[in-house]
Amino acid sequence: MAADPAAKPLTGRVPAEAIRRTRLPRLSADVLQRYSALEDLCGTASDAMDRLGLAGAVPASVLAPNLPGARTVGQAVTVRNVERTDGPTQAAASGKGKMGEHEAYNQAGPGDVVVIEGLAGVSNLGGQSATVAQRAGCAGAVAGGGYRDPAASRALGFPIWSRGLTPITGKWRLATVEINGRVRIAGVSVDAGDLVLADEAGIVFVPFAHAEAVLAEAERIDRGDSLQKADIAGGIDLATLAATRYK
Repeated sequence: MAADPAAKPLTGRVPAEAIRRTRLPRLSADVLQRYSALEDLCGTASDAMDRLGLAGAVPASVLAPNLPGARTVGQAVTVRNVERTDGPTQAAASGKGKMGEHEAYNQAGPGDVVVIEGLAGVSNLGGQSATVAQRAGCAGAVAGGGYRDPAASRALGFPIWSRGLTPITGKWRLATVEINGRVRIAGVSVDAGDLVLADEAGIVFVPFAHAEAVLAEAERIDRGDSLQKADIAGGIDLATLAATRYK
């Protein structure tokens, strides 16, 4: 990777060559705000993705939020973790941790969402990690494995979508091998810079190149939903409701 004169100083948590991108493509503030205005964020976006032949929705039954009412819209900074080959006993004896998610926080811009490919049943981030992520301006995290120290992230109001809680540290079990490359989360490929939409229903990953097209379709669906709700509230008879195409 060629040196970027505008890049931030690295943390040293991962080798420089493991950082695939230091500059991400950016969506406009207007696009992000319009996504945030969708009433049923992930449901509407999932429907729009279906209409456009795109796959990217993950239900909360697979990756659940840690906070009631959790909701976030932001671009992905990615972390790819793999299982260490030396085993936790030998790794702990060496005293050398190989997790490097802090470099993703270092590379993140305000409002970005950390997306971590990891292992189920093992913590991919804990309380201190969540604290650093929030301090760096991250809007939340998605962990394709477990996380721990739930009281810390709850106290911060820092939303995390994950495969569940665990007391088992990843420090001696995981190694970060790539930052801002492609990760795979619950069967969905996610690139750094892709849009992450998350709420109580689950997550929708929108490819960067399709973000504006998905938004246009989602807004059309959202308008139809609003009209249908207004008709229901206004007492329109069921036969008329059934015959009306709202979206």
